[in-house]
Formats: sequence, structure tokens, C-alpha cells
Amino acid sequence: MQWSLILLFLMGQCCFSDCQLYEYLYIKEDKNWTEAQQYCREKHTDLATVSKMRDMKRLLNISAGGQRDVWIGLYDPKDVTRTWYWSLPGVEFIESETNWNTGEPTDKGNPESENCGCLNKELKWIDTGCHWNDRYFLCYDETNRTQKYHLIREMKTWQKAQSYCRENHTDLISGLKQLQDEELKNVMNSADKEPYFGLFRDTWRWSDGSSFSFRHWNNNLNNLQHNSGQCAASAFNDEGRWKTDSCDQKKPFICYNDNLNKVILIKENKTWEDALCYCRYHYHDLVTITNKNEQRWVQEKAKNASTDHVWMGLHYACTLDFWFWVSDEVVSYENWALEPMDDCDMSGAMETRGEHKWRKKNNTEEFNFICSKD
Repeated sequence: MQWSLILLFLMGQCCFSDCQLYEYLYIKEDKNWTEAQQYCREKHTDLATVSKMRDMKRLLNISAGGQRDVWIGLYDPKDVTRTWYWSLPGVEFIESETNWNTGEPTDKGNPESENCGCLNKELKWIDTGCHWNDRYFLCYDETNRTQKYHLIREMKTWQKAQSYCRENHTDLISGLKQLQDEELKNVMNSADKEPYFGLFRDTWRWSDGSSFSFRHWNNNLNNLQHNSGQCAASAFNDEGRWKTDSCDQKKPFICYNDNLNKVILIKENKTWEDALCYCRYHYHDLVTITNKNEQRWVQEKAKNASTDHVWMGLHYACTLDFWFWVSDEVVSYENWALEPMDDCDMSGAMETRGEHKWRKKNNTEEFNFICSKD
């Protein structure tokens, strides 16, 4: 009997998608940022990491109407190199995949200089100041089937442009895929200025070491042009927008639980079948991904892999001609790259770089892999 058929009888139930991968906890004790970090690491997972706007709404919901600022897990170590990010959550900036105009970026290292991006008529990237109030900007709308890209002819700073796009569309245009779209070229034909798009850089880092690019700064900061501290707090009296403050200040804070660290990266190279056996013997199963939220957190683990791909618990049943999760979950959410036709002896692997798309790989290839713990 083929391995794929045997799996149909071996599959066990997995609670991986029955609860969120992480939960927030409001700690009503006044501590400085370092004390809050230590408390969260001892009793939970870490100070709160925020990966998207939905996370911000969850933070606001647990505040219980509080009006005070609370510490979150974002801080500025100052002695690190500024890193480029995309504004749209889930899109990773790849240093080797850029389209800078000749001679760009021109910034010479001034931390208050050119930390945001704008586009010229040829769709080449130019670094510019984030605080200039005389630029149009480009929004992306993932829900609008007739028009994905919008040139907004209003003069705003980069920070206020980002807020506008998130409130009225999805976000600022971000990533090579959007920037190389023919539809965007048509939109840019009518541009008489060099508009902002979703490229920015900073030195801010998350306490738990994750690389999420989501930022929700107070509009008055103009991308930290007037930075007053090295730690970030969420201001509940300002719709949760973030502000900087001295890390010595005493505030309540928000921790998060990684729900018992539900997934773990195994840095050993194994075939898909060996990876499956390893996970089931040492943990619970190869990882299952059922929505975008789980995808984002699993891909954070994958970024630390030593191989170009990591095995997941996704397998192709050749005889029955369908893909299934070994945890018995239905394949409802998908993140496939453009791939050749399905073939026997295939399983699903996630890219560890780039867009973290799913790839159809032969079972005999050897990669790192990700296990679920329960």
C-alpha cells in the first residue's frame, strides 16, 4: 500500500488550529521596560509582539478601558544597523530584490535623514525623508477587485500616508510583486510628483527577536523624527498608537503567551517521511497551517532554518488526487507558489526566505522541518 494511503489511517487529531497561536495579557503593575520584559519572560513568553492591525485591536480589547500608556515589546537598541521593511504585514524585504534608482539610496547615515521610499516615473526607488509634508502617496487595496492601486493626491507625511491607506484601503503599496504590476504602471502614468510607497527603515527591534515590520506610531512622530526614548508604549487614549518614552518610566505592560510554544523548528535535514516520524515521536506532528495568522508565526520560525525550505505536514495523496494535512485538517487556507502539476511522492515545504510560499517537493529531498507540540 502506498505511503499516502497508509497516512490516511495513521492521522491523528490535532488541536493546532483550535486556539490562537498567542494570547495577550494586560499586567496592571507599574514597572520599567526592562522589569516588564523580565516579568513577561519569567511568567509568560515575552513582552507583547504586534504583527498586524488585528493584534492592535486585541490589545485595545484587553485594556479594560484603561487610559494609561502600556509597555509593548518594541525597543531601539541604537547600536544596530537600520533595516529596510515593507509597511504591509507579511511582506518581507529582500536585500537582493530591489529596484533602486541609480546612486540610491543616498542617505549617508544620519538617523533622521532618508528613511522612507518614494517612486519616480520609471518606478525606480528613491530614499527620502519621512517627514516631508509635500508628497502624494500610493495605497494598495486587496479587497477591491476593480482597482488594486490608488494614487492619493493629498500632501501628507509618510506616517500619515500610512494611516490613511490603512484606514481607507489596506496599506501603502509594498513588495516587488505589487511594484512590478502593470496596473500600477498605468496608475503612475498620471503622477506628476514622486509619491511615497510602503518602504521604510528603522533600528527598532522586538523583544522576542521576531522580525515583524508592523508599526503603529503616533502620527506626530513623523517616523521618529523627534525620538524621545528608546522604548515603545501603546497609548490607549490615542487608539493604541505607539509613542516613545524613556525605558526607566514605570508603566503597566502587556505580555503574550505563545500558547506553550506550539511550534518548534528542528534544524536537522530529513526526508519528509523521516521528519513526520521525528515529530510524532518527539512532539505531536508536522505543523499544520490553516490561516494567515498561523502562516505569519510559522514563517518566523522558518526564517532561522539552515535550508532553503522546511517541511510542513502537507502531503499529496497520489491515488486519490488531493492534498491533505496529516493532522486531518482540511486544506482551506493555501499559500502556494506557481508550481508544476501535482505528482506522486510529493509533500509541502515552505520557503524560508522571500514570500515564504509553499512548494511541492519530492519526499526524498532533505530539509529542516517544523513540528507542532500538541
